[in-house]
Amino acid sequence: MSSPAANPVTFSIVGLYLMATLVIGYVSRRSSGTSAQFLHAGRMLPTAVTSIAFLAANCGALEIVGIVAASAKYGALALHFYWIGAIPAMVFLALFMMPIYAQSRALTVPEFLRLRYDERTQILNAVSLAVMMGFISGISLYAIASVMRVFLGWNFPETVALTTVVIFGYVALGGLKATIYNEILQVGITVAGLIPLSYLVLRQFHGIDGLRNSLPGGIRHMWTTMPLADRAGAPMDVVGVVAGLGFVLSFGYWCTDFMLIQRAMAAREIRGSINTPLFAAIAKLVFPLLVVVPGLAASQVLAGRARSFDEALPAMMLHYYRPALLGVGFAAILASLMSAQAGNISAMSTIWTHDLYRTHMVRSKSDAHYVTVGRLATVGATCFSIAAAYIAFRYSTLMDYLQLVFSLFNAPLFATLLLGMFTTWATPDAGFWGMAIGMTISIAHNFAFRFHLLHYGSQMSANFYGAVLGFASCLAATMMLSLHTRPKPMEELAGITYRTRLAESVRAPLASWVLALLLLGGCLWLNVYFR
Repeated sequence: MSSPAANPVTFSIVGLYLMATLVIGYVSRRSSGTSAQFLHAGRMLPTAVTSIAFLAANCGALEIVGIVAASAKYGALALHFYWIGAIPAMVFLALFMMPIYAQSRALTVPEFLRLRYDERTQILNAVSLAVMMGFISGISLYAIASVMRVFLGWNFPETVALTTVVIFGYVALGGLKATIYNEILQVGITVAGLIPLSYLVLRQFHGIDGLRNSLPGGIRHMWTTMPLADRAGAPMDVVGVVAGLGFVLSFGYWCTDFMLIQRAMAAREIRGSINTPLFAAIAKLVFPLLVVVPGLAASQVLAGRARSFDEALPAMMLHYYRPALLGVGFAAILASLMSAQAGNISAMSTIWTHDLYRTHMVRSKSDAHYVTVGRLATVGATCFSIAAAYIAFRYSTLMDYLQLVFSLFNAPLFATLLLGMFTTWATPDAGFWGMAIGMTISIAHNFAFRFHLLHYGSQMSANFYGAVLGFASCLAATMMLSLHTRPKPMEELAGITYRTRLAESVRAPLASWVLALLLLGGCLWLNVYFR
């Protein structure tokens, strides 16, 4: 029997969205003729645009399908991914790290590591970031395939054929600028597609409190039902959430993720780069209404009808929506997932072209040559994402897989950046070997869990503790090696550490500090209310 989503209204709405993405790519091509414009958007975008793009870069598979699935699996515990796993780190990034990123004039995170440490650290980070973003792009493709299967009954090859052609088309045409403006389109469609679902759910359950009270006692609260440190008997515990998610994973993601930093640095002014994460954080405070609410209801409404947690969101839309809303909802999911995949493909292209090919392989070609290489790199990045999608099938939810990837790569990187930005004594040798040791230990920890040598209450809990281990080992190794190796001369660190900032203009303005305090206050109140 055909799916209710396979109707003319749905196809028309989705078709209009896909056509709009290609039009944006074609129009952006006119202002993406140089490598700086194609790969970095030329530091020429207004703060409103970069803030929405910053938010949209996070609103892909992780935010839409992944959080709904995590909410269906873990209940109200999924709220931790917002109010301890996002807001504090976004504030820290804006006030303390973006001024240093902006003044360094580095165009990528790996380039900043070259300025602070050396070329070895840049290459290690560039390769690890490319691998990580390839896996995340594969997650998006896997999520798109899951949605297509639920809505239209399509198989994986059919999904790949449609989405990769469209994504490759507008990324290859317009580069980062086309990707960013498509992300703005994506946010609008996503909000329009999810608001009716949350409204219908809350109306059925008589508000948020009614929805929470319908859940089993163990998963209706954020804090009161979690043990302090029961690694093997509970899906999450307080130590893992606070240290693993609240500090290492959240700060490691928001403060080092290449796609996020890239969008903030595309702002016209340094003040715009500083405010970009803060403006995006305002939306993050309320975004759980759109994704956690449907996830909490899914376990009650679907009653086992979805084959996996990752199918909870499309299944909820099929349950609640009529044809017109179903088309908007389908387009919302598709937009978020395709935008996330496009963002990662664009970022992989930039890292290969700017941080590896241009910096270390071919340094003296024309600018047009590097634009061509950047466009060709999107082909390889697209193929990598297809291969990585097959790995995602091995995990029960996208969030489990995503947090695993972050624990392997972002946690050690955060330790390296933290010491690099806020000390002057961390040495180039220590930066390289510390990050390499942290990644190695994180990978070894994951294998130990996979082969049952270590035991945790869930894959998510293992991710939290693995992130803490990777961060701590990188931090300790970098500190110890710095005692026995030579630091960079102080004059070479001018403008690239917190202590050696040169310009007063790169400090966060008073208005940014006030907004940051309001965000932290709102975050604290929400944690207390939903405790």
